[in-house]
Amino acid sequence: MTFSKTFPKTTDKSVYPKWVEVFLTREEEKEQEELCREENTRLMKECISDAKKIFEEKKLKDYQTDIIRVAVALFEKRASHSVYWKESKAKEKFDKEYNK
Repeated sequence: MTFSKTFPKTTDKSVYPKWVEVFLTREEEKEQEELCREENTRLMKECISDAKKIFEEKKLKDYQTDIIRVAVALFEKRASHSVYWKESKAKEKFDKEYNK
């Protein structure tokens, strides 16, 4: 089953929107998952570096487990989920098709 998202489409004839369901192809869904994975990997590396800087600035002992715990906390605050990427792609398709 592929990913889908529903968007409201307004018309001049009605104040009520018509809801349009947009589906991603398997290839589009896979592409968004890969982009998300790459971005999350980059983001985790950035979070580890930031955690190390925090430990250095605050003159804390830099035990690896503590750095990783701080990095994971930062990552959880910053990380985007794959659903966000898929929803963004679906919105792009909707805008391209219905908002010409």
